[in-house]
Amino acid sequence: MAARNTARKRAFQILFEGDQRGADVLTVLADWIRLSRSDTRQPPVSEYTMQLVEGYAEHAKRIDELIAQYAVGWTLDRMPVVDRNILRLGAYELIWVDETPDAVVLDEMVQLAKEFSTDESPSFVNGLLGRLKDLKPTLRRA
Repeated sequence: MAARNTARKRAFQILFEGDQRGADVLTVLADWIRLSRSDTRQPPVSEYTMQLVEGYAEHAKRIDELIAQYAVGWTLDRMPVVDRNILRLGAYELIWVDETPDAVVLDEMVQLAKEFSTDESPSFVNGLLGRLKDLKPTLRRA
């Protein structure tokens, strides 16, 4: 599962970069793929990373609605950029990727928060994604 862990980390980095640059995540993904093919120092972009980024892009509006709705006391714009993008990735994988167990998604996103964000972020990410997990059967509307 180390490959999936790496794929998630790269997908998070692509979402984060897109958010920071104000760029479409699919454009950032294409840039990463192009760079990895032309520069041997750049790690390749795995198929699962592509699936995660493309899946997020397909459901981005709904994902942001859900995060905004269930993030008590936080607006999407006020959230730390790292947390916002971890939540986006986690919400996509949790709600739309059935083959990944919910507990794995929560654990992986909490680990990303521990690695890249503040001391308070892991519990925030875990709490919000846990709420989405509980509501998952009702959240998949188009």
